[in-house]
Amino acid sequence: MNAAEPSRFTFHVSRPYRGRLAPSPTGLLHLGHARTFWTAQQRALSCGGTLILRNEDLDQARCKTQFVSAMFEDLRWFGFQWKEGPDCGGPFGPYCQSKRGEFYIAAFEKLRASGAVYPCTCSRLDVLRALQAPHVGEDEPIYPGTCRPAVSSDFNVQSSKLEPAQDGRRDRNKLSPRINWRFRVPDGEPISFGDGSYGPQEFIAGRGFGDFIVWRHDGLPSYQLAVVVDDAAMQITEVVRGQDLLKSTARQILVYRALGLTRPNFYHCPLVTDESGQRLAKRSDSLSLRALRAKGIEPEILRKSWNVVDSGSALQ
Repeated sequence: MNAAEPSRFTFHVSRPYRGRLAPSPTGLLHLGHARTFWTAQQRALSCGGTLILRNEDLDQARCKTQFVSAMFEDLRWFGFQWKEGPDCGGPFGPYCQSKRGEFYIAAFEKLRASGAVYPCTCSRLDVLRALQAPHVGEDEPIYPGTCRPAVSSDFNVQSSKLEPAQDGRRDRNKLSPRINWRFRVPDGEPISFGDGSYGPQEFIAGRGFGDFIVWRHDGLPSYQLAVVVDDAAMQITEVVRGQDLLKSTARQILVYRALGLTRPNFYHCPLVTDESGQRLAKRSDSLSLRALRAKGIEPEILRKSWNVVDSGSALQ
């Protein structure tokens, strides 16, 4: 279903609240990131919980050192405070995805052993997109099932196990130079969840979304697998992110289920748009936090119109 207007939605959790900021250093952070991250921080504070910072730097071709440095500087300038992260450590590290290869390999091997995934040789473009969180207008097309085997097929799921990389190089984790791995969705099954901002959501597997990539041939997990593994390992109880990831939540719920993991609550925020109504992107340099800071604009002024404390009922 399409997202409706935001509505208040209350969840009850038994675990101590743990939220996260999860930027990807492929460019400068902009006002849209700040708006969503501020909501995440306010919700953590309202619950007396813990906020962590995770550096989602899987895409080494696009992640740059200067963007990592800018990420820390701009977040601190804006007023963000985290209790665990790459700079301060914590009990659930490492907090950089590029250093968490063993976690992803273990999860993938479990999926492969259970028959939840299958090898695929299709679409280089799909593979490139798999590293990144999809945005409005950029969601992958429904996979036609070209490489999908019959449920009873045996494609030797136990062969060619991955080995942890010793030096951070991708090619240590390759299965085959041509094979990627897709998660088989349960065709026709409604995937439902309650969103803390947008209320009840439902997507039909195989219609609203199709089989999706979880492991790339170059030894990297997809965004959909990595965030599930990390949020579970770091004991995140609520994921706060942009509305454009509502459909991704349905995919990730299936991965949680296949891995036997407890899924968190979800809270999706309205997107910040520019003057033309387009979603802000990292190429929106004029609205980057770095540019706004250079203009002498104070964070308090930017936050003044954000009614984020009342943007949804706090978790109790």
